[in-house]
Amino acid sequence: MRGVLIFNQLNDVLFTKCDKEFADHIRKLAEMQGLLENEDTKDSTPSPNVMMQLFSPIVTSQRVMTSQFGNSYTSMKCQDGTNMVFDEYIGYTFVYIATEEIELMRRTAGVCVSIVRHVCGPDIMVLRTNRQKACLVSSLLDAWCHLRDNEQSVLTEAVEQLSVNSEVASSILKVLHDACDKLRTQFANLHMLILVGAKFLSLYSSKHAHDLCASDILLIILLCWVVNNKRNDRSEEQPHCRNEKTKPTFGAKLANPTSEDITDLFGGSRESSIIEGLSSLSDDGLYSQSLLLGGQHDHTANAVHVFELSDSVHLITIVESTNVATSSGLCDSFRYLNLASSLQLQRDLDELKSAVDNLDTAIKKLLEGIRKNRSNIGNDVDMCQKRLQTKWDFLRRKYGDLLRTRDPEAVLQIEANTSGLAETLRELLRLTCFDRNFLKHGLDVLTTVGRLVRQKLNDFNDFLKVKALKNFTLGSTTSLTINKYLEEFPGLVHFIYIDRTTHRLVAPTLDFTSPETLALTTKKIWDMVEQSRIHLQEGHLSVMWKDTIFNYSYFLWFEDSSGWSPPKCKVYLNHVMKNFPVPGILCGDYYRKLTETCFPKVSPSKVRIHELYCVHLGLATSTCVLEHSRRLAATIWEVIGVPSNLADIF
Repeated sequence: MRGVLIFNQLNDVLFTKCDKEFADHIRKLAEMQGLLENEDTKDSTPSPNVMMQLFSPIVTSQRVMTSQFGNSYTSMKCQDGTNMVFDEYIGYTFVYIATEEIELMRRTAGVCVSIVRHVCGPDIMVLRTNRQKACLVSSLLDAWCHLRDNEQSVLTEAVEQLSVNSEVASSILKVLHDACDKLRTQFANLHMLILVGAKFLSLYSSKHAHDLCASDILLIILLCWVVNNKRNDRSEEQPHCRNEKTKPTFGAKLANPTSEDITDLFGGSRESSIIEGLSSLSDDGLYSQSLLLGGQHDHTANAVHVFELSDSVHLITIVESTNVATSSGLCDSFRYLNLASSLQLQRDLDELKSAVDNLDTAIKKLLEGIRKNRSNIGNDVDMCQKRLQTKWDFLRRKYGDLLRTRDPEAVLQIEANTSGLAETLRELLRLTCFDRNFLKHGLDVLTTVGRLVRQKLNDFNDFLKVKALKNFTLGSTTSLTINKYLEEFPGLVHFIYIDRTTHRLVAPTLDFTSPETLALTTKKIWDMVEQSRIHLQEGHLSVMWKDTIFNYSYFLWFEDSSGWSPPKCKVYLNHVMKNFPVPGILCGDYYRKLTETCFPKVSPSKVRIHELYCVHLGLATSTCVLEHSRRLAATIWEVIGVPSNLADIF
């Protein structure tokens, strides 16, 4: 049983995603409490109003615990085995109900928040009215659930580099460079990258484009999986078009899904959430979507265009639609407005002053960003930003009155005008970061350039797809370099090495056919990663254990920027890690926070962080495992190859 619900500040349900078992369970509860009318059919899921009545007590309690006591629930366990996990984003409550382990549920809820933040920005209310965005959120969550169970990179939340020789890498990079040159007359700042399946091949960025982070690329990988499934669905439907009257729409699934409609959500023979909603997929194979990319406090609004070069090989063009000041200013404005409202409810006027000052700074940053981009804005944006300025000037004066005199009348004035300011911010967000006209701009040129890239890379396609299936393995016979390298590690069955500074992953492709690995399964590797994360969250940076067949080990270590003098952490981590996000980068950069905690007086840019998972045959001694791990970490890039310019990758 699994279900995701998103509630606004009034406990209204904005988004629902669930499986049939969850829908049946909710309907039974509603019938027991008399919330369903007699005429309601047995195969229909309760309406959002019924869902609100059922969950309002717990959601209200969660909101009170957060706003009044700063001690919100993280999870609840029920006697029947059902678990509930809570998360929050700028005042909106995310609830995930399932019969899974709490840690996996926390990660799923966090990934859902991250996906919503990228697709909707701070305007979560749009999920209630925009079927296309709601469908995309659902589809991306399905993509994450699927790929997390099948790809080492998505499991560990790192980007796996496709291993190709330097000549092929240079040729592909030159193709992207030429393609970028052809687009510069249409677009100022852009990135062009190629993904092969769930693996990263190459990236070229224009000079002044805002850097892509690894979490952005992981999101793009999920998006490509969704688009690829949409194309497959479209090709299957073309030979035998179905009657439009019998074709289910995903909009119904969001508002009031029937049991039949939601059978396959969160599992089943097909991912039904992909069938509808991706209307931006053109006949030429170009899919376009507006997304907010970047970290939690440094956003850029982008038009993301996905073009299929061949099956599972995608060219992605990311075009910045606004400057960083505009997009980050908008997101910060929503965040501090929500914070100010919460502090006002708590009557914490000391902290309220700081929040209001930050809100003022964010709005000034937003307005300055719009002014700098004045040549590209229309009359609607100009009028909207003037309304924003007027409303904020009034609200700022009232906040000043409240802080100075603590007048109850000022509180009423603030509460009466806050919603108007929030609505103006939402309108400005739609007109700038999610401008549909910019998304449609230059589609003909993008399609033409995509065809040129497809033509130039035609000779590489089969090679790349084979490499994606078998990047390299411990038993590889196609690369003498790898064979020679791995001969020096007798007993090593599998490893995953991650440079957590750039979140780049190196790992042999899973191969369970050789004599040494017959007993190794995907479940054993996935369990190793989860077990290592549990120990990491307890403050253990090194751990080793055995089962009846294999020896498992995990190491996390720090280096200075030169790589020669490892800094020493003097912090007792098990006392400070309770408020950390789950290990990974999609729910927040866990490793950056870990670095800042361990070395508070050192700039994070001067500390490198690495992870290594190893599986050895059970006969390997701990001394052998440690020696192998040290040598592997020190020499792995000699085999894979270090790019001459890391900026070409990240």
